[in-house]
Amino acid sequence: MSKITDPAQFGRVAVVMGGSSAEREVSLDSGRNVLAALKARGVDAHAIDGIPALLDALRAGHFARVFNILHGQHGGGEDGVLQGALESLNVPYTGSGVLGSALSMDKTRSKRVWQSLGLPTPKFVALPRGADVHAAAREIGFPLIVKPAREGSSVGVTRVFEEKDLEAAVALAEKYPGDLLMETLIEGDELTVGILGREVLPTIHIVPKGAFYDYNAKYIAEDTRYICPGLQGDAEAELRTLSLVAFDALDCSGWGRVDVMRDRQGRNWLLEVNTAPGMTSHSLVPKAAAVAGISYEELCWRVLETSFDRDRGIPGGRP
Repeated sequence: MSKITDPAQFGRVAVVMGGSSAEREVSLDSGRNVLAALKARGVDAHAIDGIPALLDALRAGHFARVFNILHGQHGGGEDGVLQGALESLNVPYTGSGVLGSALSMDKTRSKRVWQSLGLPTPKFVALPRGADVHAAAREIGFPLIVKPAREGSSVGVTRVFEEKDLEAAVALAEKYPGDLLMETLIEGDELTVGILGREVLPTIHIVPKGAFYDYNAKYIAEDTRYICPGLQGDAEAELRTLSLVAFDALDCSGWGRVDVMRDRQGRNWLLEVNTAPGMTSHSLVPKAAAVAGISYEELCWRVLETSFDRDRGIPGGRP
């Protein structure tokens, strides 16, 4: 249930979107939707494009809090840099803090944390630039995934089934900043689990028409099917529990989305956490929220409410 009843309690809200990451267009789409939803509920919300413009406006005292719907790293606002700036300015904001954002953006470090806690994640090898990718592939075994270690929205991701396709996969991933990650390709069902405060939303089973849930299937195609809840009974409860444990393990808070593969034997494998998930017409958290009886406008309101937990110094509203 909502904790805030009067939109004036939020003050003037900056909805920061766009930015300069590889996910700029998705962020702009998400941001427009969030802005419209907040305005429809009477919130004094305004669009700001990118971190430099936001920080200028905050230093000038124009906003009371920030709804962060930037995606990605390097100006994308999802890697801990923006969060650190907002902390230094004592401006409350939505989403995870510095550590949770930075850890989640770096898939290699996320997986190391989960591994250290005995949580299931596919076997992986970190690939610094110039590493011997063929030796890494021999260690992982085919089929495998090659991806940038710090990007989202499936940009730069390739499924590799044979060694002859390895070089092309690496070349694609290297178009993006930072190191690469190679991991075992889990063949099975792709699921995702939204987190809203301490509430775990129903799981979604994603069924793309193509081979896997790539950028086109996420944001462009109209033939991807979404089954929600994605599982039933004990399997659904087990995955929701695992997702919250994985979310907490990375010090995430506020809201987010945990992406998982479920293999043919019914085992769950953690892939990554998104700390500022998409809010487009194709996005997953709004779909799960709708099944839980939460409208898009109410979802945006409740995400914005989580910024008050920072006012009280309680990261993400944890008890």
